[in-house]
Amino acid sequence: MSWCDGQTRTLASSAPPPVRVSRLCKAFGQRDLISGLDLQVPPGARLGIIGPAAAGKSVLLKLLCGLLRADSGQVRIGEHIVTELAEPALMAVRRRIGMLFQNHALFDFLSVAENVAFPLVRRGGLAQGEIDRRVRDRLRAVGLAGSEGAMPSELSGGMKKRVGIARATIARPAIVIYDEPTAGLDPVTTSKVYDLIRADQDQTGCTIIAVSSDVEALVRFADTIAMLDGGALSYVGPAAGARDAADQVVRRFVRGEIEEA
Repeated sequence: MSWCDGQTRTLASSAPPPVRVSRLCKAFGQRDLISGLDLQVPPGARLGIIGPAAAGKSVLLKLLCGLLRADSGQVRIGEHIVTELAEPALMAVRRRIGMLFQNHALFDFLSVAENVAFPLVRRGGLAQGEIDRRVRDRLRAVGLAGSEGAMPSELSGGMKKRVGIARATIARPAIVIYDEPTAGLDPVTTSKVYDLIRADQDQTGCTIIAVSSDVEALVRFADTIAMLDGGALSYVGPAAGARDAADQVVRRFVRGEIEEA
């Protein structure tokens, strides 16, 4: 399934590559989580992925960036076929991808500044002074100026999410993947987190792919919604039309008439 929302965002650098998924399959044991999935994500899109619990949403995100290997099928990011690359080549592709993992995934033994700087340090090529400057800028952008020396254990859930966003976006990746960016947050904090993500995309023109069990908030944020259920996509289309989708299950799920779990 594919779409184009007709919008082109202003890019800070080069245009992000399109993401194309063809006949993708992934099973764990006897259970097929992803079964023959097709999807195209155009540059600069804001895609929200929804679906029942354990439908394979997080698995799909990991397949997109090569953190999991597909059983068959293809993931292509620009000219790179992710599903055919060895680890060294995958590392080069991942430099164009930022990812916010579930449950923050901050290193508890590193300070806030060290967590945010990690992608730049790992990539190399920058002087420490430049890294420090970029970290300060990113933390200021997410409303955490002055928190450089704090440890993750000292932060609230919302603050940890914002540190995670700063880390995922500090290298200005072309594609940013968010796995449950607002899980466990109250509605006000959820709104602020999505405002941060939206503002960053408006500045950089990156492509966003986000998974969330907070369907209502994700539908408000995304340009396009894809619903994953039974290993396949039962809906891919404008977020505004998801509440009135022809598929009754999709329609009821988006309206909250069917619980995720």
